[in-house]
Order: sequence, then structure tokens, then C-alpha cells
Amino acid sequence: MASHRRPKQPSRARVSVLTAAAATAVALSAQVAAHAAPQPNKEDVKAQIDQLQQEQEQAAEKYNGAKERADQLRKQSDQLQDQVARSQDQMTQLQVGLAEVAGEQYRTGGIDPSVQLMLSSDPSGYLDKASSAQQASASQAEALKGLLDQQRRLDQEKAEAAAVLASLDSTTKDLNQAKTDVNTKLKAAQDLLNSLSAADRAALKAQQQQDDRASRGSDRVDLSNLPPASGYAAVAVAKAMSKQGSPYVWGATGSSTFDCSGLMVWAYGQAGVSLPRTSQEQGHIGTAVTLSTAQPGDLVIYGGDMHHVAMYIGNGMVVHAPHTGDVVKVMKADAMSINTIRRI
Repeated sequence: MASHRRPKQPSRARVSVLTAAAATAVALSAQVAAHAAPQPNKEDVKAQIDQLQQEQEQAAEKYNGAKERADQLRKQSDQLQDQVARSQDQMTQLQVGLAEVAGEQYRTGGIDPSVQLMLSSDPSGYLDKASSAQQASASQAEALKGLLDQQRRLDQEKAEAAAVLASLDSTTKDLNQAKTDVNTKLKAAQDLLNSLSAADRAALKAQQQQDDRASRGSDRVDLSNLPPASGYAAVAVAKAMSKQGSPYVWGATGSSTFDCSGLMVWAYGQAGVSLPRTSQEQGHIGTAVTLSTAQPGDLVIYGGDMHHVAMYIGNGMVVHAPHTGDVVKVMKADAMSINTIRRI
């Protein structure tokens, strides 16, 4: 018969050994994890931040387009609703006029059958019925025709207003999503920057300044000897150049802060020329030219998705608003991948 013995309890010494071993294992695991996930270096962080800044600008241009569309729809909606109100007033006046005719006929001996038909719940069938029964005079038929035409216009205007409002609602959702995307990209870039040590952040800033000097090519290009522009392009170039040092703020169109397309809109606006709001739209206006034939005032569009725009100022240089954290400045026109150049 098997005996049932109580399991032997571990001694205090054994417990101490096991606890120490567990602690050692945890420490070793932490060291392994630390080696498996090293601190990011500034080169990797810079590459990721550059990518996020590009994505942020793409989202910002999407926001600009949605905002422009929303503003247009809001204005269109207001106009349509005003028109609906006016049409409703005209409809009411026509109905009141018919009611007055009916009242007068009632007081003088009864409502004419033709007027009864005009005031019936089914006025659309009046003309056919009146024609077959020869009950309506030409003036009465004309009055009801005007009433029916006005009702059709009113119904159409109401339908158009409802469609515009639905489109505005959809565009507003796109606008809010684009705004969220921009802020998400900005936060991610800042978090990456904060993950670096103070020394690496300083080194990254110094590298950025060096890259800026290289992109400007200021050691080889005399900005005081730019070729002259003509007409409204001359005004646009002068205005854009006057804003050097102004901060980049996404969604801004001046007069003290700008995003890339906003700077173009503001500068040309000072010359009395209206440009579309986004870099994508600006990339399809005017006439296409090459870099070798570019003139001051031409718009230089960058990226396969046309997410960035600058203004050519001559001598192979452009002025632009780069990205969040930067300011309006000049750079070499071919410092980025050119999509198209447009002459306004």
C-alpha cells in the first residue's frame, strides 16, 4: 500500500538561492532587452523626422484643399438657402393671390370650378382636367402654370441645397481628419527628437544648419544680383522675398506666417492675381516650362504627389516656406525633386 507523505518544504537557504537566481535572470533579461533595442542614433532619427515632415506637409496640403472646398460649399449653401427663402416667398404670394380670387368668387355667388381645381390637393392635374372640361380661362390656366413652375423651381432649389449641405458635411469630416493627421505627424517628429540626448539634438541642429547652407548655395550665388522680373511676377517675387525669416505655420496664408502654397497665394495676391490654395492645384495652372527656361515668378512644384511648391527667383534659386520649425528662405531650385514648373 502506497504511503502518502507530505511534500518536503524548501529550506530558507534554498528559497534565498532561488530568489537570487530569479533576480539575476531578470537583470540579465533587462540587459538583453537593452541590447536588443538600442537607443536611436541621430542619423536614423533625422531620416525619420525628414519623412514625417514630408508626410505632415502632404497632410497640410490636403487640409488646405478641404478647407478651400468647405469654404466654397459654405458660401454656396448660404446662397442657395437665401434663394430657397425668396422662392418660398414668391410661392406664398402666388398661393395668396389664388386664395383671394376664391374668396371673392365665394362672396359673389360661389367658387368657380376652375378655381376649385387650382386650389385642390392635386394641382398638377389641373391643366389636363380643365382642358378636357373646358372649365379654365386662359388667364386662370396661366396663373396655375406659374404656380406649378414656381413649385418645381422651389423643389429643385431645396434638393440642391440639401446636396450641398451633405457635401459640406463630408468635406468637414475630411478637413478634421487631415488636421488630425497633421498634428499626429508633428507630435511623432517631436517625440523622435526628444528621444535623442541633448548632445545628439545639438549635433542634429548643427547638421540641419549645414544642410541649409548647402541647399542655399549662398557661397556661390549673389542674391543681390537676381535677374529682374516683369509685370505682376515682379511684385510677387518682391513680396515673397520680403517675407524671408517668417515662420512656417501649416494652413497659414500670411501676412506673418505661411505654409508653402500659402506663401504663393499671398505673394501673388499682393499683385492682384488669385491662385488656387494647394500646391497640387497650383501645379496644374499656367504654362509648363523647364528649369533652363524658368523666369522669376514661376512656380516650382516638388514631389511625385506635388506636396511642395516654391517660387523661382532667378540664378537657379527659389524662395519657399519649407516645413514646421523652419522659416521662409531661399534654396537651390534643384535641391529637391522637381515635378513641374508653371508660368502664371
